[in-house]
This record gives sequence, structure tokens and C-alpha cells, in this order.
Amino acid sequence: MSMNAQQPVPSPAAAEVYNFPPAEGDAPSKRNRWLKPGLIALAIALAGAAAWQAFGPAAAPPAAPASNLPEVTVLVPGTTMLADAITAPGSIAAKRDAAVGVQGEGGRVVRVMVEPGQRVGAGQVLAQIDRQVQTQEIAQLSASVRQAEAEARLAQANLARAESLVAKGFISRADIDQRLATRDGAQARVGVARAQLGAARERADRLDVRAPAAGLILARNVETGQVVGPGTGALFRLAQGNALEMRAQVAEQDLARLKVGMPAVVTPVGATEGFRGKVWLIDPVIDPANRQGIVRIQLEYTPGLRVGAFARARIEGGETTRPLLPQSAVLADANGNFVYVLGKDNKVERRSIEVGAISDAGVGVASGLTGAERVVASAGAFLKPGDTIKPVLAAPATR
Repeated sequence: MSMNAQQPVPSPAAAEVYNFPPAEGDAPSKRNRWLKPGLIALAIALAGAAAWQAFGPAAAPPAAPASNLPEVTVLVPGTTMLADAITAPGSIAAKRDAAVGVQGEGGRVVRVMVEPGQRVGAGQVLAQIDRQVQTQEIAQLSASVRQAEAEARLAQANLARAESLVAKGFISRADIDQRLATRDGAQARVGVARAQLGAARERADRLDVRAPAAGLILARNVETGQVVGPGTGALFRLAQGNALEMRAQVAEQDLARLKVGMPAVVTPVGATEGFRGKVWLIDPVIDPANRQGIVRIQLEYTPGLRVGAFARARIEGGETTRPLLPQSAVLADANGNFVYVLGKDNKVERRSIEVGAISDAGVGVASGLTGAERVVASAGAFLKPGDTIKPVLAAPATR
């Protein structure tokens, strides 16, 4: 390389940025004088913007476009005239459950004459107890009665003959009084003997176990040959009058809607048909543990009803005006039944409800809705409170 080669001369802009001295003979232009302050101001602005983005308040996320919101069918249920029915579980029992046991001294059972499920009349013999000893006692007392009666007849005849001789002076008045007392004593002994015989016969009759009233035999707890007595316990259980009842467990808030005489349909577990009855008693006590009361529904015995069986009752309470929803709109979890309704800005809200009558037409809402709300008709399982949706109003159902 030649020593006389010409060295490169920096451009005016580069000289200004890197602080190169201007080339000889170059005069700084007006543009070069303002370039450096402009670059400094630009760097400061970029640094400030970066700091604001890093440490400033977070910007709200952009709202989802309405076209991206899920479309969900909603309905306004209004109100409909519905049957006001209350459904409650319970068990079947005898309306009057009578325990039949031994009334007398007891002994060995020689015959059992009825079986469970058999209808009996009042006073009908259910079982017989051996009465050989009582039979001999009755025979002995019968003989005593006949002996006392014979003595009484003899005393009466003696008194009559003595009274016929008083007028002739053969018998004194004292003798008449003596014979009169003898006659009265003999008649008293007849009464005593007859009373003893009647008591013996009553004790013998009490060895027969009899039904205290007409009804249905529910249970038999005795067998032939068994020795029974007053402490043995009940030999039979009898439903008086063949009347059964269902003891329905009704929630406290529903008891006020029930009255004696309301019709009801009772369906035992596993049965395909219900049995009609009516409410005959509402217990005045509420269980403090579960806040439920007992409603007793009277039933006539039929072979499909069994004492102790679990059943479900539907008590008809007339008609009332309530919202009616499709079953797909009603959801349930550990906190009870609920529906989703639309609030402000089409946001989903949870609303707890109390279910009333359930039929093929839908689910009646006893409380929780007025009927003017927009209720999610379906797809509630895929929503949660706070979700925003695009509602699609369903056409009103024909009623």
C-alpha cells in the first residue's frame, strides 16, 4: 500500500454521532446540528414506554365479541294452574295394632286356629289352651250347686208346713222364725255355689285366646304344644277393623298445606299400581333432628299392602298457580334443587328452588321463581355462575 494513499473521510452524520472532528473544509449543516438531540429524545421516549408497559396498571382484557358467545336456549315460564301435590316417603303400618295375649292362668296350647293374613271377627277364638283341670273344677262346683238347691227346696217345704200348723197351735211363732232362717240360709248357699261355678267357667273360658275386635291377623307368635302364661307376651298381632295406614314423613314447610281428609295415593316399593286413601291424622309433633312431621294416611287392606313395607305417598292438595319448567331446566346437587337464570348483561346466576308437583308436563316450582325470569332451558350442566351467554328465547309451550 502506498504511503500516499488517501485516508477515508467520515461522513458528516457519522462524525456528529461518534464525535469525529469534522473534516477540513466541511462546514456543519443545520440538519447535522439537530440529529443528536433528536436521537436522545427518541431513546428517552422508548424507555418511558417500556417502563409504563412493565410497571403500569394491567390493561383489561378485550371483551369477547358477541359472535363468539355460546347460544343457549332460555324460556320465561310464566305461571300455570297445577295440581298442588306433595310427595313424601314412609312406611305402612296398622292403624290400630292390637297385641293379643293370654288373659287367664295359661297352660299348654292345644290348638292354634288362625294364620297371618286371615280376617277374624270380634270374640273369635284364635287359640285354645288345655283346660282339663278347669273342667273337673267346673263339674265339682256344678254338683255343689245342685246340693245347695236341694237343701234350699227342703228348707222351703219345711217352712210351708210349719206355717200351716201355726193357726192350729201346734207350732209356735219361734219355730216359724227358725225355719224361715234355715230357708234363707239354704238359698244363700245356692247363690254362693252358683257364683263359684260361674267364676270357674269364666276362668276356663279365658283359656281361649280370643280376638278383642274384628280385624286382620298380622302376626302369629305361638305354636301348638307351647306353654304360655300372662308373662309370655303377645301371641298374635291384630289390625283392628282391617284398617292400615301409611305414616308419611313430610317436611315441616309442607305440613301447613295439608288438612285432614285430603285424598292420597300410596305406592309401595316395587308395586306398579297405587292404593287410594285419605289423610286421617297429622301428628302435632315435629322431629327436631330432621324437621319432619308424620302424616297418617288411612288405607283399606288389600293383598298388595304389607305392614312394614316402604312406600311413597302423593297427597293431593287441590290446584294452585305456579311456574312450570321442563325437567331439563331443573338441576340438583348437595345443596338442593336449583335453576340457572339470566341476570344483568346476560350473565348466568344460580337460583335455588323448591320442587312441587312433578308430572309428564314438567316440574312445578313451589318456591324460588315468580315465572318472569329468563330460565336456562337446557345445557345447564355445562354452565357456571358468572358465565356470559347469548340467549335464544324458546317459543312458549301450548298449555
